[in-house]
Amino acid sequence: MDWGRAKNVLIYAFLLLNLVLGYQLWNDVREQADTSLDFASLSESTQKVMKEKSIQLLCQIPSITPQLPKITYQYLNGENIGPQIGLEDKIESQLIFRDKDLVSALKGPIPQIGNYQYDPQGSEYMTKSEMERVKEAGAAGRFVMHALVDQKWPLFNDQLELFYSEQRIIAYRYSPIQIVTSGTGDEESQKMMPASNALKTLVERHIPPGSAIKDIQLGYYGQVYNSESQIAAPSWRFTLESGEMYYVQGISGDVTVTSPKSEKEKE
Repeated sequence: MDWGRAKNVLIYAFLLLNLVLGYQLWNDVREQADTSLDFASLSESTQKVMKEKSIQLLCQIPSITPQLPKITYQYLNGENIGPQIGLEDKIESQLIFRDKDLVSALKGPIPQIGNYQYDPQGSEYMTKSEMERVKEAGAAGRFVMHALVDQKWPLFNDQLELFYSEQRIIAYRYSPIQIVTSGTGDEESQKMMPASNALKTLVERHIPPGSAIKDIQLGYYGQVYNSESQIAAPSWRFTLESGEMYYVQGISGDVTVTSPKSEKEKE
C-alpha cells in the first residue's frame, strides 16, 4: 500500500469535511441573524428597565410576527395525561437529538410521533407531579415533546413524555390529540405582537429583578378545562434560568406564569 498517497487522501478528506461543516455553521448563523434580534434592538425604555432591574437576556429575540389564528383541539382519550406505557425494546436516548432516527424507532408504539417536536426547556424543569411520574416509570429523567400545529408551532399544553434510564428510553406517556384550526373574524386577521413588545410587558410588570431569560419561543398555549374541546392561542413563551415560564398571548397580551415550584398557573 502507498502510505504516502493514503495519507494525502485522508488529509484532503478532512479538509473537505471541515469546509462543509464550516459552511453549514456559517449558514446557520446567517439564518439565525436574519430571524432574530439582539438586546440593542430593544427600545431605550426597555433597555433601561432591564438594566435597573438587573434582568439578563441570554438568547436572541425572534423577529417574526406571523398571523396565526386560535385553535381548538381535543384529547382523543378524554384525558390530557395518558397512561404510562413501557417499551419492550428499549431505545437509545441519544436518538432524541436525531429526529429521523427517533421517529423511525418509535413510530410503531407512537404513530403520531412524526408530528412532535423536542422541547429542551420543558425537559429540564419538572413540577412535583411530573417528578412523581418519572419515579413511577422507574426512570432517571424524561424528555418532553409537543405536538405541532401546522407542522411548525408547538402546542405547549400537550406533552409526550419519554422516560429514560441508563441512556435508554424505557417508557412513554401521552394522550393523542386532534387539532382543528378555528380562528374566525377579527381575531384571525390580527397580527401578533412582536416578541420585543411581549418582552417589554414582562420586564416592566412581571419578571422579578435579577432574573435571566434563557429562551424565547413562539407556539400555542391556553388554559386546560374539564371539557371535550380546548382552546389555545398563539403565544410567546419566555423561559427563565430559574425554571419559570411566562406565556404572553400574542393578540391580547395576557400573561400566564408556570413554575416548577408550584402546580398552579398564575395570571
